[in-house]
Parts: sequence; C-alpha cells; structure tokens
Amino acid sequence: MNTTTNAIEVIKTKASKINEVDFDNLKFGSVFSDHMLVCDYKDGKWEAPKVVPYQNISLDPSAKIFHYGQSVFEGMKAYKDSEGKVWLFRPLDNFNRLNISSKRLAIPELPEAYFMEGLKTLLKVDSDWIPENEGSSLYIRPFVFASGNGFHASPANEYKFIIATAPSGSYFSGKVKVLIEQKYSRSANGGVGFAKAGGNYAGQFYPTQLAIEKGYQQVIWTDDNTHEFIEEAGAMNIFVRINDTLITAPTSDRILDGITRKSIIELAQAEGIDVEVRKLSVHEVVEAAKNGTLKEMFGAGTAAVVSPISGFGYNGTDYDLPELDAPFANHLKKRITDIQTNKAEDPFGWRYKVD
Repeated sequence: MNTTTNAIEVIKTKASKINEVDFDNLKFGSVFSDHMLVCDYKDGKWEAPKVVPYQNISLDPSAKIFHYGQSVFEGMKAYKDSEGKVWLFRPLDNFNRLNISSKRLAIPELPEAYFMEGLKTLLKVDSDWIPENEGSSLYIRPFVFASGNGFHASPANEYKFIIATAPSGSYFSGKVKVLIEQKYSRSANGGVGFAKAGGNYAGQFYPTQLAIEKGYQQVIWTDDNTHEFIEEAGAMNIFVRINDTLITAPTSDRILDGITRKSIIELAQAEGIDVEVRKLSVHEVVEAAKNGTLKEMFGAGTAAVVSPISGFGYNGTDYDLPELDAPFANHLKKRITDIQTNKAEDPFGWRYKVD
C-alpha cells in the first residue's frame, strides 16, 4: 500500500517482521525494523525522500563509496514514554552535524525538511518498533554515501541518504578497562576527526583489537603529535573526574563535537558540578591515580550514554579506579535518560516530541 504522510511517500511492507522479535532480549543494532527512509542525490539536487520496506541496496562495483570512502553517518535514538508518546533527543544537532560531516567530505548537504520530516514519517510508520522496556530504545542510523560510479579519484556525482532503525537494548553492560594509546592515532590536525566519517571508525579497529588482545576492552586516544594528552575513549568522548572537578578535552579538528558530551557539560554545570573544558595530560591522570585524587573516568556517546571505566593501563602499569557510592557517571546518565524518556522536566529544551 502506498500512502503519503507530510508529503513523504510511504510504501509499506507486505509482511511485518515484528512478531519474530523478542523485545525482552534485544542486542544492540542487530535487529532492523520494517522500513527505511531513502533519498537520492542526482543531477545536482536531492530528490524527494520516501519510506520503503527495509531492503538490500544494489550498487555498481565502481560506486565511489567502495573506492574513496565518501561516507558519513549519525547516531540517534527514539523513546516511548509511559503514555506511548514518542520522543527524540536534540535531533537538530544530529542534522547539523551530519551536514558538517558531509561538507568536510565533499558530500552535498541535506535540506533540513528532508531529514526531519523524513525521520518523523519513518518513526510514525514504524512506531510499534520503538521498545517500551526500561533501558531500551529505537536506535536510528542516518547515513549518506557516494553511490555514483567511476574509478577516477574525485567526488561522486550521485549520493544516497538512508535512515535505518534498530530496536536495541543497552549498548554496554558493566565497566570497561581501557588502554591509553601511545602509538596509533585516531585523527590529526586538519583531518576529519571532528566528522562522523566511516573511515574514522575503520582506522580505530586495529589498535582496539591489539588492546583487546592485551586484556583491555577499549582504547583511550591521545593527541597525534606527542601522545601526551587525553582526547577520546574508543568511539566516545571522555570525561575524567579529579577530586570533584569533571574535565573533558575541548573539541577540535581531531575530536567529535558529541551531543551527549555537550549535554553532560550543560547538565553538570546546571547542577553545580565544577566542569573544566581543557587539555588534560596523561601525566596528570597518572599522577591523580597514584595520589588518590582520580575518582572517575567515563565515556559519553549516544549508544551507551555513559560508559564507566574501571581502570586504565599505561606504560605497562594498570591503575584501578575507586568504587564510589555516588559516582557522577551514574547520576548524570540517569538525569539524561530521564529527560530523554520524559520521566523528568527538561529545562534545556532538548526533548523533541514526534507528533
């Protein structure tokens, strides 16, 4: 059946898969809902988006995504509250960042209406796929890639924008042990580290694999020049608590302007927690661990929201973090998730209702 919602064409699936899904045991990003949004860029403009059944994509072997890596993406979530209302969290920030990433990779920027109206239409069509279980959500993956053909090393002339969704449980469980990286770099000055480019993550996998072989779960990335300054944790921004001050690195060419990161900074400041956005040296963190002033470290990102760190390795030595009765990590995660799921007031205007 074909319908039109908010000027977005909808082609519904003939057979839903929803009854095959165990919503009580959802792995992150491994089950996909019935529909997806698709929008093509051809002849110098973005065509009208439409919602279609979730399906495979057919591409020519010479499609430039395979050869030159023009690909960017975002990560978002949709939530249902106790009354069944659907909410997003700071979606325009995701839209703006997608275009910032696209511009850096010479990908045409998307119109806001195509992104927002397309997303809302998709969520209405697949609203039954948004879990209501505690800690679960509908993970949303908007992405753009080069679909135009040719082996010539130049930007493509055609692109495809897709939003796919996946009902998901919690991303991480428990605390993680991390290794401070001293050889490999995630990004460099003047590069694409600030963009959510697919290649950024591909480049992380090998160093992370080496860390896992040493008994760690993730890598803390340091600056590309000296490896003396803490920058990110795995695929997340990182926060370090020394005494009662929360410290995080400033954004730059190398560091993603994380939406969860921004939210934690604003929320912590509103609650009277001292926050410092500054360069943080590995030496300062190691010394704080030795003298007992290092209280917490945690990653911050859309998927996990907050991922506590139990300890870190550096120069062949492991440092354990203390077990706290009331860590900032747990408090800030609860505050953010309560806002996201409409369980608490939203004084910041972050929550976005999908009507």
